[in-house]
Amino acid sequence: MSKINVEQFNNIIIAELPWAAESGIYLRDIAEGNASLVLPYDDKSLRPGGSIAGPHMMMLADACMFAVILSMIGEVKLAVTTSFNINFLRKPSDCELVAKGAMIKLGKRLAVMEVSIYSGDEIVAHATGTYSIPPTP
Repeated sequence: MSKINVEQFNNIIIAELPWAAESGIYLRDIAEGNASLVLPYDDKSLRPGGSIAGPHMMMLADACMFAVILSMIGEVKLAVTTSFNINFLRKPSDCELVAKGAMIKLGKRLAVMEVSIYSGDEIVAHATGTYSIPPTP
């Protein structure tokens, strides 16, 4: 069972992640070790050439990783990204993007996750990342 629910995470986005809130990102589903976030399609996310800009996909993937780790450890706000890698696989369609994230390994101090980003039924990017977990007092 997830240690945080959809409403709690969406409230974190609104209150504490203005970069995500401004883009319209929201959490669709969460379970222990898994999360699904949505980035609505918006012309403001486009780069020259009409494709959704890479930094917007990176933002979506990182927000998804944050949701995945909170699903496992609860609302630990100082869990932070220490490493992030993304591969852009194909140009997204003009539609919302859906990020599906999963925990690969959760340790005492580090968590490794992966996120696949979909445009419709096609995967358009794949990211992996590591988060640092602060010590408990």
